[in-house]
Amino acid sequence: MKKIISTLLLAISAFWCADAQTVYIVKGKDIKPSAIVGTFHLASGSYAANSKAMKQAFEMAEQVYGEVITEHMTQRDTLMWLQGKMMMEGGKTLKTVLSEEQFGKLNTFLTKMMGVGLDNPVVMQQMGAMKPAALTQQMNILSYLMAHQGEFDPTNTIDLYFQTQAKANNMPVGGLETVAFQTEMMFGMPLDRQITQLMCLVENPEYYNDLMERMAKAYFAQDINALKDIMDESLSTTCDATPEEKARLITDRNKRWVTLMPAIMKDRATLFVVGAGHLPGEEGVLELLRKAGYEVTAVTDK
Repeated sequence: MKKIISTLLLAISAFWCADAQTVYIVKGKDIKPSAIVGTFHLASGSYAANSKAMKQAFEMAEQVYGEVITEHMTQRDTLMWLQGKMMMEGGKTLKTVLSEEQFGKLNTFLTKMMGVGLDNPVVMQQMGAMKPAALTQQMNILSYLMAHQGEFDPTNTIDLYFQTQAKANNMPVGGLETVAFQTEMMFGMPLDRQITQLMCLVENPEYYNDLMERMAKAYFAQDINALKDIMDESLSTTCDATPEEKARLITDRNKRWVTLMPAIMKDRATLFVVGAGHLPGEEGVLELLRKAGYEVTAVTDK
């Protein structure tokens, strides 16, 4: 169980026209020609190593920027801090914040997935006080990993790969956000909303497993428009992300990044490595850069 928790914590640090690719070149006045690589955070670094377009993007760069500095998120102290932030405060547990029916459904779900549930004292000790949002995220990741055993290496994710290569080449590495910001974004929503989303997963596991599989398939097909369509799917229930949640997770961050990127690209050719779901659409990073006056073109592996 401890090994599962550690692996999932590392996975979180790794847990969105011509725009049907995952690699783009950015050119414009007052900046060095730079590049953007869209990632699927559970993809292996070997995928990037075998991509001609990603290799080209890296070779033109003088520095690499990710969503965060991934090395920070794989350090022991940071992982311990992150694990603490994933826990509820004030003595709250899943048993106290969920109804009896909800807790029973969750226990059945966990038992089916892991072979043990919250009625096991060890599991209850390690997972019983988790914030519902943290448990939802970890169960989504675990479901994907169980379906793709042997394909995922938490020490060599695609995001980590580029920053590791940059350090090996003595290139500067930076982050568009801090670990603290991303942690608050992931686990800082109101408790009642966290519970709703956890129960959506518990009551609809097949749908969410299929959703993750289709997102991965769209990414590896290098079709970010299809990825966006999947992310925008609606169940027409409270399971759907609210406009405020979508802004918090995607569009507000896109806008913030695009205000930071010109200054970063001014002095050094930069490779930006961010989740592919942030790239497409009218409020995606690519279109926002174009609206700001930059030329953005796709690079293929052909």
